[in-house]
Amino acid sequence: MNISKITTLGGLKKSGYQSKSIKEELRENLISKMMSKETVFKGVHGYENTVIPELERAILSKHNINLLGLRGQAKTRLARLMVNLLDEYIPVVEGSEINDDPLHPISRFATDLIAEKGDKTPIFWLHRSARFAEKLATPDVSVADIIGDVDPIKAANLKLSYADDRVLHYGMIPRANRCIFVINELPDLQARIQVALFNILQEGDIQIRGFKLRLPLDMQFVFTANPEDYTNRGSIVTPLKDRIGSQILTHYPEDIETAKKITQQETHRSDDQQAGIQVPELAKDLLEQIVFEARESEYIDPKSGVSARLSISAYENLLSTAERRALLSGEDNTMLRLSDFDGIIPAITGKVELVYEGEQEGAQIVAENLIKKAIKTLFPTYFPVIKKLEKQEEESPYDAIVSWFFNADGDFELLDEYTDRIYKKELNKIKPLDDFLEKYQPNMNKKDSYFVKEFVLWALVEFKKLSKHRYAEGTQFKDPYGSFMSGL
Repeated sequence: MNISKITTLGGLKKSGYQSKSIKEELRENLISKMMSKETVFKGVHGYENTVIPELERAILSKHNINLLGLRGQAKTRLARLMVNLLDEYIPVVEGSEINDDPLHPISRFATDLIAEKGDKTPIFWLHRSARFAEKLATPDVSVADIIGDVDPIKAANLKLSYADDRVLHYGMIPRANRCIFVINELPDLQARIQVALFNILQEGDIQIRGFKLRLPLDMQFVFTANPEDYTNRGSIVTPLKDRIGSQILTHYPEDIETAKKITQQETHRSDDQQAGIQVPELAKDLLEQIVFEARESEYIDPKSGVSARLSISAYENLLSTAERRALLSGEDNTMLRLSDFDGIIPAITGKVELVYEGEQEGAQIVAENLIKKAIKTLFPTYFPVIKKLEKQEEESPYDAIVSWFFNADGDFELLDEYTDRIYKKELNKIKPLDDFLEKYQPNMNKKDSYFVKEFVLWALVEFKKLSKHRYAEGTQFKDPYGSFMSGL
């Protein structure tokens, strides 16, 4: 069907076009994509066996949907991707405020126009990209905002009585007729506003003031909510929950590989950063492990969640820390260093809610501890476990490295201002590290080895085999008794 040539109601009738509801559109197009093995929700990772099947079942059932989950769990993204399941174009009566179907008009304007012009009624074709509306629920949202109200200015201009339904000003929901309508953070919507949604969800009609108005709206509702909202800021009234067909629970990525995919996909980085900064795979794993540690931390409020945006912002900060260092040292290219992870702390402190809000530096200390804990957790997946208690005569794989620090002539320092050449030269001084990596990670990328060397040193600090001191210019590593001995 060549829609460019169909510009009137008569032409639409001749083409044989059949109207269908938005829920039928979604269902039919989903079936078509599933039969052709096409990925429906592209760019959403970790939900393949959990959330997406439930969402597909809800669409097949023609349900309105409530996505329930903590922040940063792709709830709004899923709703926006549903637009791809709509027909590419649908006909609309030209001039209609509420996207009237030419074959089934519901507004006073459209019915009067069709009665006047008949088959010559002009129509236009609405693209699916314009069939998405979104409203963030806040306590100040009124019935007038989302449903509608009497417009005194319209009444005055048209010289109409307030008893005439032409004086009505439609709110966001009627204007989103034949569209997907998303209400984010539904519990924040006042109870009386939620009550106003009852009729729309059940019967599909709206009530404005005292008008005997019946608009059988054709809509797909998607609500999002945070579980903490049920107790903290507000709640979803029970009759409204009863009218929502499917409630789907979302979740955070269940493994590091999935989390890495999301971070790499969503990170905004310039071409310079992409080309000039070498990022070892271990660094990406460590970053995600920090987020996993945050979600398990006793200091962070689990009800507020730790958003996937944390890892995205942290990764961007990590790249920028390395880039800044390279710019100051006059280098075009650089490799990521473990000390660069200090640069991600601002991304952590702004995105976690502490259980006990103390001093301002409290979040800073929590962030630093998360990095340390992530190193401790990740280390045994790459290298032998460091036992807390060892027999006196028992040899450890780390003895040679620790001995090097005992016998070193001076302090071992990795300054932030070091160029890559000097940074490598300093790490190469610790010969036992080369032997250690050769034995336990023989297939490691040579370029990544320097980051891994630093990772081993940091881990030995966390397991009390070495000591570390961070100061303004860089990091200093010593044997575990170094700081004690220097104080004598």
